[in-house]
Amino acid sequence: MKLALFSFVAVLAASTLAFAADEKKEVAVIKTSAGEMVIEFWPDAAPKTVENFKKLANDKFYDGTAFHRVIKGFMIQGGDPLTKDDAKQMMWGTGDPGYKIKAEFNDHSHTRGVVSMARSADPDSAGSQFFICHGEPTFLDHKYTAFGKLIKGDDVLEKIATAPTGPQDRPVERVNVESIRIVPADSLK
Repeated sequence: MKLALFSFVAVLAASTLAFAADEKKEVAVIKTSAGEMVIEFWPDAAPKTVENFKKLANDKFYDGTAFHRVIKGFMIQGGDPLTKDDAKQMMWGTGDPGYKIKAEFNDHSHTRGVVSMARSADPDSAGSQFFICHGEPTFLDHKYTAFGKLIKGDDVLEKIATAPTGPQDRPVERVNVESIRIVPADSLK
């Protein structure tokens, strides 16, 4: 009888924790000039990366930036604060929040819709720039920090990824990131 009661209490506690975790689950709503996308986070796989992204979004760091690098069949890249200023176009792709975060490589594969951190040759050089996979660039697995996945707005990803580009894979027509807001996942239902 004690074992049955203990099992019942353990199951109840586990389901309460799972419910609490679901209540706290947050997503990012990315409003762009091309439409809206929503990403879910993978905090179990990349906890520091997720927290960094949320902090920057909550600080409105991404507001007014642009997707500055677009390669059809590969990815769309944004998150560079220098893209807020057209006069700094020669430096786009080099901006960050003034610090770097340690890589959190994990077993999530880079498939369409996966969100990952952009970086330089140094694995621990990511800061604010991120990309959303348009194709299936699985060759990036275990080399870049995947930290979430698109759950809404695949049509927007397609629209941005297939837009005409010019030199340095820049969209011919600017694609603004109007805002990135962190909201409870259940608020979207």
